[in-house]
Amino acid sequence: MNKQKLCQKIREIYPDIGACGIDLDVVYDVKNDRWKVGLKRDQKELKTFLEPGDAELCMEGKQCLSLAIEINQLKDSIDRMPKG
Repeated sequence: MNKQKLCQKIREIYPDIGACGIDLDVVYDVKNDRWKVGLKRDQKELKTFLEPGDAELCMEGKQCLSLAIEINQLKDSIDRMPKG
């Protein structure tokens, strides 16, 4: 699995998220042994770590619900941040 494929999968689930590397950033964090997803909107930016195995299961076409919930929580959090 690579960054571009994971970005593409997230954008399939949430088409309103922008381009990989601009509004959406996905990086494998070796230190934490998991994928880190960053979302930017306007001047706001938040990051989260995906639970181990969630990205892999989704990429294998087995189960995307957990990944979708994690990304949705990230989107909701950034939407609730005050404009500034």
